[in-house]
Amino acid sequence: MADTAIREAICRFGRSLFERGLTPGSSGNISVRLDDGGWLVTPTNASLGFLDPARLSRLDAQGTLVSGDAPTKEVPLHTALYQTRDAARAVVHLHSTHSVAISMLPEIDPLMALPPLTPYYLMRCGQTALVPYHRPGDPAVADAIKGLAGKYASVLLANHGPVVSGDTLEAAVFAMEELEETAKLYLLLRGLNPRHLSPQQVDDLVKVFGLTLPDHSDHH
Repeated sequence: MADTAIREAICRFGRSLFERGLTPGSSGNISVRLDDGGWLVTPTNASLGFLDPARLSRLDAQGTLVSGDAPTKEVPLHTALYQTRDAARAVVHLHSTHSVAISMLPEIDPLMALPPLTPYYLMRCGQTALVPYHRPGDPAVADAIKGLAGKYASVLLANHGPVVSGDTLEAAVFAMEELEETAKLYLLLRGLNPRHLSPQQVDDLVKVFGLTLPDHSDHH
């Protein structure tokens, strides 16, 4: 995809996410890795609903600003996902309400923040890790992401918001939307003892759709 088309896609998806209330104000950021190893990322203090394609931050492979406005302070977060997930070509980070809510609940398992509620959650997100709170922009969040060793495409930052990587921008956005809807389902069903997908049903999805899920066999 040409540079111009990527810029327009970032703005289009950003506006869609913003207009549906998935990230308020100037919160949230989107990046796309380019063929030369550099990337395009949304600027700091920019609303995803009102992005200008020409003003997106263009970084080189070392993360240095080449053109455009100053980048989001969450660059370390995006960098960590790109460094640990070779297939990642895009990263989306939002402050979507239900995902943030989940990240604050005491019962959440850091290695499996959400249970297997629906097939599309597993197909789009895999499983979701929860990393401890760090202030926004803190480089330490990159170390927390790197500690997951690339096993997770979707991560919740405690008391902050979700971050999802995908092999395309569209895939990352769709996975983020699925994560938010699954978090909403979890909150709706909390305390009602809902049926989750069984281990056999999960195994079937893994087999049919070629999913790669983290191994938690030694966890509990």
